[in-house]
Amino acid sequence: MTFPLDQIKFIKDKLGVTINDAITGIIFFGTRLYMQEISHKSSKANSTSIVLLNTRTIKGYKSVNEMVKPDSDTPWGNQFGLLHVSIPKFTNLKSANPLEFVLKIHKIIKKKRNSSSVYFTGILLTIMKKLRGPEAASRYIHRASNYSSMSISNLIGPMEQMALANHPIKGLYFMTVKVPQSLNITMVSYMGNLRVAVGSKKGFLDPHKFKSCVINAFEMTLKAAHD
Repeated sequence: MTFPLDQIKFIKDKLGVTINDAITGIIFFGTRLYMQEISHKSSKANSTSIVLLNTRTIKGYKSVNEMVKPDSDTPWGNQFGLLHVSIPKFTNLKSANPLEFVLKIHKIIKKKRNSSSVYFTGILLTIMKKLRGPEAASRYIHRASNYSSMSISNLIGPMEQMALANHPIKGLYFMTVKVPQSLNITMVSYMGNLRVAVGSKKGFLDPHKFKSCVINAFEMTLKAAHD
């Protein structure tokens, strides 16, 4: 799925939230719409997602040689935190307000993001990687991921078009694999658009219906922002 970044920014400005909060809220809203369409029982089920946050301090461009130095202020490797976010339920689908839903997600993420646990987790993973190796840190992340049914992560991509062997790249996406969640959603921005990729266990969901629900959620949110 591809969404124009300028429309997402419009929603973001309307609500006073971040782009990450806006698109995460829309994805979660679409997920609840899908669960509602599948069955009434499914729509009332508890669902928790892991949201990956970048905790790297960006201090300008650094070369690989600079990042691998022992005393580097921007060390090489992933720097991220894990947030367990419960996806809100609809009290009444017909009266569900997509803007209020996105704002609710924003408040939940902001509260958890400002918690010291995010940074303590990052420090713990760094210490664990140094003392016991990257495999131990990976096992810890895998265990923490088991307490969720879906994951969502994003990357900031280039604003200008890239080329590979002089062939222009029209679009790109990424996907994490071998994760314990049944549903995995990734997003990357590129040339003014946001591309959303969805991965799931075989037979877990109807991909066409899920895509339709997420697009419907985006259109409902955008329309509500214009009204």
